Amino acid sequence: MDVAMKEQVTGTKLKWLWLAVLVIALDLGTKAVASAMLMYGSPVPVIPMFNLTLLHNTGAAFSFLASAAGWQRWFFVILALVVSVVLVGWLRNLQRHETWTAIAIVLILGGALGNVYDRVVHGYVVDFLHFYWQDWHFPAFNLADTAITIGAAMMILDMFRKPADSGKPANGSE
Repeated sequence: MDVAMKEQVTGTKLKWLWLAVLVIALDLGTKAVASAMLMYGSPVPVIPMFNLTLLHNTGAAFSFLASAAGWQRWFFVILALVVSVVLVGWLRNLQRHETWTAIAIVLILGGALGNVYDRVVHGYVVDFLHFYWQDWHFPAFNLADTAITIGAAMMILDMFRKPADSGKPANGSE
């Protein structure tokens, strides 16, 4: 099957990569502003239950492996790059009607690459969004983490939106 014919069948969703670039730009921009304007570890109250607090995370989500000896930095970089390649391949092979999935994939991709940049350049991920309730504090996060979470939630919702495969052809004929 030639490229043009395959594109008609799958309908390339690579055009959605602009959204990943936007996520990366917004993420890195907000991290730069937070790093320039906030003092490390000093909360700046915004509204009740929400502060801006500059923190550096050498681990993964919820500071997983943050206290490891330093190997985790490159492990997470390599893992994110491998996942990114898989996501771009998945995006490339989506069907024309799978726009929801394409958006979910590029949100995850943009978030992953935003955090990869931090790990490579700084050795840690810049976090600054800090929610809390009384003495309970949710781990600080950033816009990249938000994009990853929204993309993952969209994928989970998509599993419930799609009808179960009944083994019959899509047009209902045998």
